[in-house]
Amino acid sequence: MLKWHLYKGMTVPDELAIQALEISLMENICNTAGAVIDGYPVTYSQVSILEARSIIPMIIFELDVPSKEIFKRLLLEKNKGPSLPYPLHNSAQIIAVRNSSYNKNVDEIKQYYEKQHQNWYVIDGFHSKWWVWNEVIKKIHMVNSYIQKYLERIKAGKAAHIDKLCITPEELASRLGEFGQFCPVSLAESYELIDCSETESLEFAAEFRGHYYKMSSQEKLNKFLENPELYVPPLAPHPLPSANMMPKKLTLSELKSRFPKCAELQGYCPVTYQDGKQRYEALVPGNINYALEYRDHIYICESREKLEKFLRFPLKYWDQKLPHKLPPLKEPVPLTSLPLPGYLEQGMATSLIKAMNAAGSIKPKFPFLSVRRSVLLFIAFHLKAFNPKGSEYSRKKYKRKMELFLERCELITYLSAKMTKKYKEPQFRAIDFDHKLQTFVSLRNIDPANE
Repeated sequence: MLKWHLYKGMTVPDELAIQALEISLMENICNTAGAVIDGYPVTYSQVSILEARSIIPMIIFELDVPSKEIFKRLLLEKNKGPSLPYPLHNSAQIIAVRNSSYNKNVDEIKQYYEKQHQNWYVIDGFHSKWWVWNEVIKKIHMVNSYIQKYLERIKAGKAAHIDKLCITPEELASRLGEFGQFCPVSLAESYELIDCSETESLEFAAEFRGHYYKMSSQEKLNKFLENPELYVPPLAPHPLPSANMMPKKLTLSELKSRFPKCAELQGYCPVTYQDGKQRYEALVPGNINYALEYRDHIYICESREKLEKFLRFPLKYWDQKLPHKLPPLKEPVPLTSLPLPGYLEQGMATSLIKAMNAAGSIKPKFPFLSVRRSVLLFIAFHLKAFNPKGSEYSRKKYKRKMELFLERCELITYLSAKMTKKYKEPQFRAIDFDHKLQTFVSLRNIDPANE
């Protein structure tokens, strides 16, 4: 079936290619020496089919080579390569399409294997083939040594390191031991709750008696591998607290949902207070971005570092009493609570002074409005037109309103200068006199503030 597609010059379907791969992997040489799958998978659908057949590469190498170099090498191969009985898809156009498709899909494939199996390695392929070969061999020897040590230790009934074994997050979660993703060594030695779930890496993870355990550092891993019985039941000195006795970080929305429950210690940071030997100077208000809940109480810490410290040692920080004398609250003073001169000085003094200077120079008087109302409207338009925090559209809009307002204010000056005591025939009047007079009269029922 493969030959039928190849001799026709057609691409082999993914299902058929993986069926052939599956048969090949059953051979003795593949079971003993292993196999190299070159240039595959290159699409996410191919990854899905491989996973469905439980074909998981132990190690994947991405050769990072510039596109220009790729075309150059393929052209040399095409010219030197042997003639084959079936056509090859190696024209310049097809090579360009394949390279473009690879660049489009490789990131998604890489993210999948990095997250699921942590077996993706990038090698600079711009070097000679011998340099690349040596780098590949080094990585393979490293992975093989991890596998060999794991098999030997498990066979001997010891704890074994599980890094580089392509263990998926789902498999890890299904085989976690009594401590979940908390470090059993830290819990046993200092009753410290270190949550290792924040990293997906298995660099400090181990297997013992069919269960997986995650440690917080290489030192803790070495201790666990040497004497695992000391850190797991029945010899473990401390069990993991129940879920309702574990400290939990709170987001701002979760913190608001706890209303009307108040924070303990009146919102002062419990870690800063305890580490400061409960002195008066160690009473520092917490930051609501670093809130947590423990034993149905809410605590607010000063910083992320203090929050992490509380999460690790809740028993040390949770049960404290405040002294009778507390420092005065350092609340921000609302701007509107300042007296009028202070409010103007701190808030809008510069803008208001410019508006009042302009009003004093122009002396606007809108037809049929009082002087007070006219000046207030002009200042309002001026503040809006030159508001530095307003949008460009809003400033332009109010500049046009201010210009129209001033134009209408000038009607009074114009008409008072042009209008005479004696009646004049239309032909003896100024050209725009009648139009401006009509505009002036129409303003009787217009409110410029709501126009």
